[in-house]
Amino acid sequence: MTSSVPSPTRIRIGSAPDSWGVWFPDDPQQVPWERFLDEVSEAGYEWIELGPHGYLPTDPARLADETARRNLAVSAGTVFTGLHHGPSVWDRTWEHVADIAALTRAMGAGHLVVIPSFWRDDRTGEMLEDRTLTAAQWRDLTTQTERLAREVRDRYGLRIVVHPHADTHIDTEENVDRFLDATDPDLVSLCLDTGHYAYCGGDSVKLIRTYGERIGYLHLKQVDPVVLADVVENEVPFGPAVARGVMCEPPGGVPALEPVLDAARALGTDLFAIVEQDMYPCPPDKPLPIARRTREFLRICGPARPSS
Repeated sequence: MTSSVPSPTRIRIGSAPDSWGVWFPDDPQQVPWERFLDEVSEAGYEWIELGPHGYLPTDPARLADETARRNLAVSAGTVFTGLHHGPSVWDRTWEHVADIAALTRAMGAGHLVVIPSFWRDDRTGEMLEDRTLTAAQWRDLTTQTERLAREVRDRYGLRIVVHPHADTHIDTEENVDRFLDATDPDLVSLCLDTGHYAYCGGDSVKLIRTYGERIGYLHLKQVDPVVLADVVENEVPFGPAVARGVMCEPPGGVPALEPVLDAARALGTDLFAIVEQDMYPCPPDKPLPIARRTREFLRICGPARPSS
């Protein structure tokens, strides 16, 4: 008789340029890409994300050489979208997505992280649009996301994982539930970012247990509850909140990552878990010691199996 208990999930731990204070393709406040690759490898990680398009080399042969000689591999690329604006933004969106998807596939990765557009400027706090979508905008968001998933799958062999994010329309438990209930599970999965979901009041363990089949990817992050309380009370935009230290080094914040990883392990599917500690701007010598300590902390948590 075959057991109905799923095999334990294999979780591949990685990191990303975001954990080195990188938010933009080119910015004098950010560490050079060579230093990021050197240090992420030195910290003990084997997997990375591409980060903002153009930060790492976009020539696949060169990037493959640079990563291979540091024993690194790519887990995903990242795109930004405003699909709730409907078919009128499709061509512009696809132009942005196609180049990143092509590089992601060329690097052997299987996922494309999709981040919705912000409803307020993440630096100035300027209101860009209403924070609440209309019913018509929700329909456009879900149908256009499914369209994106089909195109990315059919043309590039990648699976999209949509990233609930602070200051976007896919943020709170209510909005994440609404988005998942309205999209095809065969096409659309989530990148659950534990920090962003906590920032917006969500419970990551509950989400994993409720929508386990929709969890396709993880970002591991924590928030400082004291800083977060001030951010919420004063309606601080996400960028300035990060500058205040709202995203903090584990295990000093919430949610506790051990229960999240335990819940993920129970799913019986392989997952990437990419450390993303938002730090922008940050001193160039700050990320590496944090990355080392975080990698050791995750080893103690015991989430990873051999990455082959």
